[in-house]
Amino acid sequence: MQNNRSLLGIPQGAKVKFNFSNYMVYIIFVIVLLIFALWHGEKFFSANNILNITRQTAMISIMAVASTFVIAAGQIDLSIGSIVALSSLVTALVLQSTDNMFLAIGSGLVTGAAIGLFNGFFVAKIRIPAFLVTLGTLSLVKGAAMWATNTSAVPITNETYTQIFGLGTIGPIPILFVWTLIVAAIGYFALTKLPFGKKVLATGGNETSAKYTGINVARTTMAVFVLSGIAAAFAGMLYAGRVQTARYTFGEGDELSVIAAVILGGTSMAGGVGTVIGSVVGSLLMGVINNGLIIGGLSVSQQMMVRGGIIILFVTLSMLATRGSAFKR
Repeated sequence: MQNNRSLLGIPQGAKVKFNFSNYMVYIIFVIVLLIFALWHGEKFFSANNILNITRQTAMISIMAVASTFVIAAGQIDLSIGSIVALSSLVTALVLQSTDNMFLAIGSGLVTGAAIGLFNGFFVAKIRIPAFLVTLGTLSLVKGAAMWATNTSAVPITNETYTQIFGLGTIGPIPILFVWTLIVAAIGYFALTKLPFGKKVLATGGNETSAKYTGINVARTTMAVFVLSGIAAAFAGMLYAGRVQTARYTFGEGDELSVIAAVILGGTSMAGGVGTVIGSVVGSLLMGVINNGLIIGGLSVSQQMMVRGGIIILFVTLSMLATRGSAFKR
């Protein structure tokens, strides 16, 4: 009878190394939960509060899944916050004029995909750094969102839409968290099981080597930006469904929260390494921190200072753990 090591494919006599850095975000997540549990007790761990955290983090989590592909490919997308705003407004305007939910959803997603394709074209074909392209797109798209409605909010009265994309529940579970789980499952499967995921990681790991292995690097790069645009557009639709209104202010600052969640989750800024589950946990971690600080009664300025310090501390710990693992090897 084979022993457990043989069943796991581990050679006899080989030492199994535990890579601490791969689990840093989960360890930090548990530590933060314990801290807030001791600080706030039952108030923090009430069912309503936990469900509220999942609602608040859903949009960031969905964008973090797509941004995992972007960052793992060695790129960055700063335009997602403005895509959230414009796509939500496009969706709301189409709903307002036609009351056709499918046309509205399609219009919102196409808007995000088109902006993503725009970003991808200039990065992959014109060879402009992604930071500069998406920074310019952020301003361009945000201005378009403000101009399209003259900075006015657009109400959404379609109850079916708001139930499916914001206010609904499946049993006790918010529909927003259900969407998070669906998107995370798709992202995990695509990154770990599909050839596309392997191409993304190869492109981010070493672009030259990826080209020599036959990967169309330009096409892969454009694809991750389109994916990012679609995810941001979907997040915008969820924002609008949740508050039954679309506003040009949606998504402001979300790009920073998304990037922080992805990096905390274990995806390398240098590219070549990505983890979808880690990104979602990183997003939930950010939500737990925000929620715990609010319950603690800290002012907005104090929340910003503490949150920034915590992010720096946790990223530093994660980096040190990664370097330690590399040194041991």
